[in-house]
Amino acid sequence: MNKKYFYISFGIMVVVAMGAVLLFQNKSLSGGDSYSSISVAGLTASKPTETVDLKNGDTYNLVASYIEKDIKGVKYKMLAYNGSIPGPLIKVAQGSEVTINFKNNTDMKTLLHSHGVRMDNAFDGSQTTQKEMRPGDVFAYKLKFPDAGMFWYHPHVREDYGQELGLYGNYLVIPADISYWDKVNQEVSLFLDDILIENGKIILSKQGADHTLMGRYGNTMLVNGETDYQFFVKKGEVDRFYVTNAANARPFNFAIVGARLKLVGADGGAFEKDQWKDSVIVSPSERAIVEVLFDKSGTLAIQNKTPDQTYILGSIKVSNDPVNVSYAKEFAELKTHSTVIQSIDPFRSYFDKAPDKRIKLTLDMNGAPMQMQMSGGHMMPDGTMMGGSMMSLSPDGIEWDDTNKMQGSMSDTDNVKWMIIDQ
Repeated sequence: MNKKYFYISFGIMVVVAMGAVLLFQNKSLSGGDSYSSISVAGLTASKPTETVDLKNGDTYNLVASYIEKDIKGVKYKMLAYNGSIPGPLIKVAQGSEVTINFKNNTDMKTLLHSHGVRMDNAFDGSQTTQKEMRPGDVFAYKLKFPDAGMFWYHPHVREDYGQELGLYGNYLVIPADISYWDKVNQEVSLFLDDILIENGKIILSKQGADHTLMGRYGNTMLVNGETDYQFFVKKGEVDRFYVTNAANARPFNFAIVGARLKLVGADGGAFEKDQWKDSVIVSPSERAIVEVLFDKSGTLAIQNKTPDQTYILGSIKVSNDPVNVSYAKEFAELKTHSTVIQSIDPFRSYFDKAPDKRIKLTLDMNGAPMQMQMSGGHMMPDGTMMGGSMMSLSPDGIEWDDTNKMQGSMSDTDNVKWMIIDQ
């Protein structure tokens, strides 16, 4: 072989090799390689969730990585922030500014989105404001916390994969006004979640989002990452629970059997007026803030109460040990919060204003449009209605569970396109 043909052959080999490397890199970064939930060799076991107090100007390191997580005695490969599910509870004072140095130690692209936090746009952690972080990348998120309440952080790239496997955590922003919340004995952060496990494996696609028609409903309920969550209190305690729904599609109707709930706030902080509730509906990504008086000893079940079924999520054990300070008197009163009312007042003139635009929610299935009906039923491409056996909504219009497993499991981003159309 003469030099000319040798160099040509060598050049072709180099181009082919480089192409193979780029193809492999792109495949792995986009999630092209498969995910096996039972491949736990070499992984560190998950640890309890830490509470981290950050002061104004502080810097904190947060890492996303794979861990080994025990669910009902079986070890699974899951994802965690700083080794725990949920990730660290980050407490900051209202008005603080902190820096979160986030490192992507996963094998996929990701971002850190601080859900509900009003920060500068460059640090929102969404694809419209930031280039997706590749494995090994580090980014300094400079966050401001102007609002009191509970917020949370999670991925904003393939949330259906990363968040489903455990990438979520809370920010608890302490109000500058000490009278913003009533005094309580304990403050508790609760993440409600579900995960789909069949035949000892977590059902999840790394190649792309699936269950895109109905959303992925899990068959295993989790509270703070556990199937047997327990919390211990003393008789006479009043505790405040910050409840976050991290599920892919499932709404929860949160209840504590034998205890009265006082709903005091939600996503945006305190409500204008407190409300008594037997249970509180929390939709995906939503937060609810409830206070509870434990006036009787015993074991109380934490439940998800749906019209068709009641799920036991965990338990609260109330001892007869005396509580040091009782806030039962304050708990008995439904308060009106004047500062919250005043903050909303400038916007009330818009509440009844006619909308500037009307939009329609619809979807395309395998190239055929489906019309979304206001009655709650959906018209399929063949003219039949998705209702009854196809999709059974309760009288309140909520799909509490996966009622169309076959159709839902076969849907993905290739055959289902959701669209919001400006009319």
